[in-house]
Amino acid sequence: MTGQNTSSAVMAQRVEAHDSLDDFPTPACATRALCEFLRGQGFQLENCNAREPTANRGYMVRPLREHFAQVEASDVHDYGAGFPVNDYLFGLLPEPVDFTIFNPPFRLAEQFIERAVATSTLGCAALVRTSFLEGEGRCGRIFTERPPAFVLVFSERVVMLRGRMVRAGEPDPANIDPKTGEPRKASTATSYAWLVWLDGEENTRLRWIAPCRRGLEREGDYA
Repeated sequence: MTGQNTSSAVMAQRVEAHDSLDDFPTPACATRALCEFLRGQGFQLENCNAREPTANRGYMVRPLREHFAQVEASDVHDYGAGFPVNDYLFGLLPEPVDFTIFNPPFRLAEQFIERAVATSTLGCAALVRTSFLEGEGRCGRIFTERPPAFVLVFSERVVMLRGRMVRAGEPDPANIDPKTGEPRKASTATSYAWLVWLDGEENTRLRWIAPCRRGLEREGDYA
């Protein structure tokens, strides 16, 4: 009988401590894919404003600012990118915006979604692990009571690494192969999807985002 296979290809679960900041920056191409989808739904994003309450180091904020007229950004922690430090879940509801778009900490995702739905006039979108779609509790609290309009599943993996941004397939300096002493290529066994809520739409539709990383990457995305 062999021991447990702990290969990253098998161990797809991302586990965070209870008090973790869940610091997994979002590749810009994943955000651009969402913006292109919203444009395809007829939204003129250049006339809309947006809020990003989990701004981190700004990897999602920058592509949002390529599409939206105005983007308000903040985070509960100061990552040194110059964004206001603000606890999105604490205190009175913020003023409404057209869209709220974010990559929430997994353990607080439900609370982020609840507040985003309540303060977004046109819609909101949360980037979550596909495992978030499971769970009896979430089925009742979210997916039955206020189902999203769309579930957008990435058909290629969105590589998000703890505390760093590395292009998929490129050497990851923080992940050294002990046998060769060389950096392993950046990859992930975790799959992701956008959950999109749109005002007045509660009939959930499942869509797949076709491979788009190379077409949506820009110079400087991984600086």
